[in-house]
Parts: sequence; C-alpha cells; structure tokens
Amino acid sequence: MTAAAEGSPPLTMAGARRSPLLQSEAAQGFALISPTFLYALILLVLPILVVIAHSFWTQDYLTIDHTFTLENYRIALTEPIYRDLLWRSLYISLTVSLLTVALAYPIAYFISFNGGRHKSLWLFLITIPFWTSYLLRVMSWKVILGYNGVLNSGLMGLGIIDEPSTALLYNSSAVIITLTHAWATFAILPIFVSLEKVDRTLVEAATDLGDGPLRSFLRVTLPLSAPGVISAALIVMIPTVGDYVTPKLVGGKDGVMIANAIQAQFGKASNWPLGAALSVTTMVIVSLMAGATVLVIRALQRLAR
Repeated sequence: MTAAAEGSPPLTMAGARRSPLLQSEAAQGFALISPTFLYALILLVLPILVVIAHSFWTQDYLTIDHTFTLENYRIALTEPIYRDLLWRSLYISLTVSLLTVALAYPIAYFISFNGGRHKSLWLFLITIPFWTSYLLRVMSWKVILGYNGVLNSGLMGLGIIDEPSTALLYNSSAVIITLTHAWATFAILPIFVSLEKVDRTLVEAATDLGDGPLRSFLRVTLPLSAPGVISAALIVMIPTVGDYVTPKLVGGKDGVMIANAIQAQFGKASNWPLGAALSVTTMVIVSLMAGATVLVIRALQRLAR
C-alpha cells in the first residue's frame, strides 16, 4: 500500500501533464476533422497518384505494360491534335474567366452598395438558375443558339438577317457563351463577399479628398476587392478547362476541348495511359496558369495603388 501510494503521485502528475494537451482546442479540433480529412485526402490523392502512375505506362488494348516510359507525354506535347486542343481549352477557359468576372463584378457591386435590405433577395434570385440541372441549362442555350432557335428567330423578325445563321452554334463562341452563363453565379458570390468587407468610410474619405467616383473605385474599391476577383477567376477558370459536356453539346467539331480527348482515350480508344498523360499535362499547365493569373492580378493591384 505504501509503495503504491508513493508511486501514485508521478502517475498523477504525468496524467496532469498530458491532460491539457489532449484537452486543447487544437487537439479536439484535429480529432474532430481527422476522419473526414483523411477520407477526403484518400479520395483526392489516391486517384491522382493512380493517374500519374498510368501516365508512365503503355496499353495494348486490355493489357497494360508497366514498363516506365515517357512516350505518352511526348505524344501529348508534340502531336498537333492534342496541342491544338490544349491551347483551345486554355483560350476558352481564360476567355470565359475574363467575361464572367467582367459581367459578375457590376452585379456584385450593385448588390453590395445599392442592395440595401434586399441583398438577400437579390442573392436568392441569382441562385434560381441552379434549381435546374447543369445539363438542362446547356440544352437551353442549344435551343437559343440553334438554327431555328430563339436568337435566329428574333434577328429574322427584326429584319437584321434574311435567313437563319449557322455561326451561332457548334463553335468555340457557343461554348464560351454557355460556360459564361453557367459559371456566372460562382463569380458573383466571391466578389460580393469581398465587396461587403470594403470599409465604406475609406470610400467616403477618398471622395472627401477630391477623388471622383471612377478614381475612388480604381484606388479604393477595386484593390480592396481584388481577393474576390482572384477567387472568382480561379473558380471559373480551373473547372472550365476540364469541361467536356458543354463542348460536346454546343461545341461541334470547332469547339472540342482537351477534356473530350481525355474522355475518348479512357472510353472508346481504350488507351488509359495516354488519357492519363493528357490529364496530368492539363493539370500542370492549368496550375501554372492559375498561379500566373494570381501574380498578374496582384501586380495590377500594386500598380493601382
């Protein structure tokens, strides 16, 4: 009993030393999110590692040769068809990002500065298109831009054209228009959140010091809302590169993107290694382009100051 009593204080002190660590907010928070975090990590990292591994192999119909090779990357980077599709995809993605941000910023600005007590209503109205499926929205633009569609009928009714135009659908422009509409809300919301954080007293101070509305916007509002603009641009740009549904429905042969080629390699062509190499190449280039976009916007932000 005496020995047990003498030995108990160190155990109690050790437990007391461990207790604050185990009961800290950081440890409890990690314990709370760790299962979900590990689950998400496995779902994200493991498929990417599998794709990267496949990109260094070759395939003969159903048989995969695990011999290391860079042939797939040589084909992905040098074959004119894949190179052209990749550049077209990057062009469409960048154009859609610029158009979406340019159209979303005035809407977000109006809601933030002039929405008053109806801001929630305006945001609610903006999300209404998302009550329908993405596929249905794409098909709606196919009806609008079609040969006998709404736009052609309206132009003919106004006497602007004599016969329906075939230049509205099945090209890169149709893909850009459809993607710009589809991702508009994803650009409006981050810009709105960023504008809501702008200190209105700074805008008033700029006005009191003699700045006009345009100068005040360029020197105060726009730089302070730059994080939202960057977020909106990246949110739109990254997913649109990998979109293959929209080009397939409204793009035609002139609107095919790299994602369609990747889907074909994993599908009918049954060449998973080449499809994996195209995927990895696209991911790397998009990551570099996203990083360059952030640097450019921050440089413009510094110049504005």
